[in-house]
Amino acid sequence: MNLCTAVWLLYNTKYMVIYLNKFGTTLISRPAGKEAFLAFNSTLRDVKADEKIEIDFDGVEVLTPSWADEFLTPIFKSYMDRVNLVNTQNSSVVESLKILNLI
Repeated sequence: MNLCTAVWLLYNTKYMVIYLNKFGTTLISRPAGKEAFLAFNSTLRDVKADEKIEIDFDGVEVLTPSWADEFLTPIFKSYMDRVNLVNTQNSSVVESLKILNLI
């Protein structure tokens, strides 16, 4: 694991936490979401079979459905029953997650 990956993650025995604000506070555009997912995808391979994934939206000011679709949809497809979303109170986050049927 490189230092950059360590900044994005907090490991404990049961959770991998993905802090989306490490990708920025304004998460927009399909290409940017895809780039973020491709950069992060190798880290997801380290998820243990009994480990849950917590996606933390704290500090995210703007989330567009296109960015979320490129980053979140593949995670949900692979780990659906193990994904927990936290700090989703921001209206931009809520509406984008609703459009993608993730909440």
